[in-house]
Amino acid sequence: MKLVRVGNPGAERPGLVDRDGRVRDLSGVIGDIGPQELSPAALKKLAALDPASLPLVDSQRHGVPWTGIGKIIAIGLNYADHAAEAGMALPAEPIVFLKATTSLNGPDDPVMLPFGSEKSDWEVELGVVIGTTARNVSRESALDHVAGYCVVNDVSEREFQLERGGTWDKGKGCDTFCPVGPWLVTRDEVADPQKLAMWLDVNGERLQKGSTATMVFDVATVVSYVSRYMTLMPGDLIATGTPPGVGMGFKPPRYLNAGDTMRLHIEGLGVQTQLVVPYGDR
Repeated sequence: MKLVRVGNPGAERPGLVDRDGRVRDLSGVIGDIGPQELSPAALKKLAALDPASLPLVDSQRHGVPWTGIGKIIAIGLNYADHAAEAGMALPAEPIVFLKATTSLNGPDDPVMLPFGSEKSDWEVELGVVIGTTARNVSRESALDHVAGYCVVNDVSEREFQLERGGTWDKGKGCDTFCPVGPWLVTRDEVADPQKLAMWLDVNGERLQKGSTATMVFDVATVVSYVSRYMTLMPGDLIATGTPPGVGMGFKPPRYLNAGDTMRLHIEGLGVQTQLVVPYGDR
């Protein structure tokens, strides 16, 4: 299934995408798509529905495809070719940092430059959505705890991240810096999360092009590793790293300006489009 939430911010309704790409209203079946709806049993019930029996939804804004996200965990330098362009050594273990939940943003909502930003950057990433509690799970069983996958733009302010001391978090958690969606695609629709093509354009120019095949640590390893250090709860989101082509990797670097448009895609998971707007214009 492809699960969605559509409507104005704060008033989204749950839905699913039918075979013809039309959104069907789930609000008569469930109140919303939250952690409880991501369990295997709950997803099985939704999968048993006949989409044709559900009302069609007119074209509307897409919000984050599920609610109740307790934490956003991200993995740094997880693509060999991206680490090379950043001039950094491959990590011996996954680099783990957090993005603030206040950075969550609809997949096509504007991305707002933070106050004082001069080095805001783009990162297309595979998002992993947790469906059942994972605490110190093995790599072999890790994917059993995954509800599905989505597109994430891990927008990053490089000066805040790398030049202001401390951890990466303050360059990663700015408002609107985590567009998610348009869909939550359930695990059964993704045959192999390590074989997904991905790309990102800025103003129509293809800047990132890669594949999840070049991850240093695959999805199962990442889920297992993170679960050793923090309990993963239903609804939690893991952003798994980005391929090469980010702004700081160019010589000279290239960063986002107000008026730019980002467009990004992961195979089978949909497309996002964001207009970059100045601070306060949201």
